Amino acid sequence: MTDGPLIVQSDKTLLLEVDHELAAACRKAIAPFAELERAPEHVHTYRVTPLALWNARAAGHDAEQVVDTLIRFSRYPVPHALLVDVADTMARYGRLRLEKDPVHGLVLASSDRSVLEEVLRAKKIKGMIGERVGDDVVAVHPSERGALKQALLKLGWPAEDLAGYVDGEAHAISLAEDGWQLRSYQRDAAEAFWDGGSGVVVLPCGAGKTIVGAAAMARAEATTLILVTNTVSAHQWKQELLRRTSLTEEEIGEYTGAKKEIRPVTIATYQIMTTRRKGVYTHLELFDARDWGLVVYDEVHLLPAPIFRMTADLQARRRLGLTATLVREDGREGDVFSLIGPKRYDAPWKDMESQGWIAPADCVEVRVTLTDAERLAYATAEPEERYRFCATTDTKTKLIQALVDRHKGEQTLVIGQYIDQLDELGALLDAPVIKGETRVRERERLFDAFRSGEISVLVVSKVANFSIDLPEASVAVQVSGAYGSRQEEAQRLGRLLRPKASGHGARFYAVVARDTLDQDYAAHRQRFLAEQGYAYRIVDADTVLAGDEI
Repeated sequence: MTDGPLIVQSDKTLLLEVDHELAAACRKAIAPFAELERAPEHVHTYRVTPLALWNARAAGHDAEQVVDTLIRFSRYPVPHALLVDVADTMARYGRLRLEKDPVHGLVLASSDRSVLEEVLRAKKIKGMIGERVGDDVVAVHPSERGALKQALLKLGWPAEDLAGYVDGEAHAISLAEDGWQLRSYQRDAAEAFWDGGSGVVVLPCGAGKTIVGAAAMARAEATTLILVTNTVSAHQWKQELLRRTSLTEEEIGEYTGAKKEIRPVTIATYQIMTTRRKGVYTHLELFDARDWGLVVYDEVHLLPAPIFRMTADLQARRRLGLTATLVREDGREGDVFSLIGPKRYDAPWKDMESQGWIAPADCVEVRVTLTDAERLAYATAEPEERYRFCATTDTKTKLIQALVDRHKGEQTLVIGQYIDQLDELGALLDAPVIKGETRVRERERLFDAFRSGEISVLVVSKVANFSIDLPEASVAVQVSGAYGSRQEEAQRLGRLLRPKASGHGARFYAVVARDTLDQDYAAHRQRFLAEQGYAYRIVDADTVLAGDEI
């Protein structure tokens, strides 16, 4: 027994003592094969899952390395059953391989015939494979490459994709060298992606994921399709690429509701790609319009189901996913693994904060108590109406005004889910409101005015959850949300995490109605950030209204 920082438990959880002198080295060593679940003050909890172990195998780690790491850092003897399970689980990856055959094209090959026989008998697999071309080899139609990987993962036999990538149409792209340089972690993330072929880079909001995309494009030097969440994000990507790379206006196209330009680098929205007319995805020809060498998925955790299907057809292209969190409430993280690729790089939020790359943030949950009349109305409301009622209750209004007044002169976002609530708050605070119906040009004008300090308070709906760069925003007041979405909570805090010119930190308020669904959903929403080390303080609304220190 050694005095290591890690306690390895038979339920596959790993407890890391944060203050131990070897904690940093241990965290780095277990990161490739263990998922962080909780990161409160003193003990962080990781879990070893099959997906995490297969991620590690795809990134070049083997079972021996994992076992050695657990034994080296563990304070107590590691449960033998866990070590056996790690080895067995990791051994499942690579027993099936997708390869290129000079005669038969794409094939599924196996080093274990019994595994091949097992999966070939699965109903979901039968329609994806062709003729048997050897005892351990079966032909696969190229168009089924992605769908087959998805299906095999669900069967517990993830295939190693060794079929390679087409280079795509070459196009000269280099990083601009004037006045800036890649941060070390951005360079490491781009290299990890390139060395792995395809996959996902996970970085906190505000850490420069767009720059990682630009670095990958410069490495590929090929035509690139970039998929983003909205038109404003498309414009931000374009401006960043013009500033950070050798690309010119003429080389970058926008494919959105407003424009349909296909150029060597084309930026398209998920929304336009998933638009259907009479049951047909009318813009799918974009995927075939050029011989793309690289496809970049911004906010990859948001991939809508139709894009998952389309992505299954793009397996011959290099694919880079960018996200702040791979959390999906629908549990489709495995689809991201099989269709985009494994996680190639991940940086914990608090690590980035300690290095000064993102701003420190103070998270505060402010609880309001409903009036007797509101409480009775809530209790007698139809179940499907209860969350909306308590999330938009009038009791919150006075508190929101007090919070905004408390931070007068600071760049403040008021964020919510329900448009009528946001319109009322906009009128109360004398602040502009940005919502789905706000035209793109007006959105960009208001965002620019906010960045410049001309506007200090902005009321925004969920359209501002993702990919909006507001570097000087230092305060956010969340008044309502999409039920218990951990992903949304993380993204909303992310609007504040760009380092401030003043060096000050950020303040994130979640306004919650006590003893209601609002409180229950808030607890779930906060889980991911709590896992990343953000501790929410809970204060009563009366403390705020009285003007006391919080």
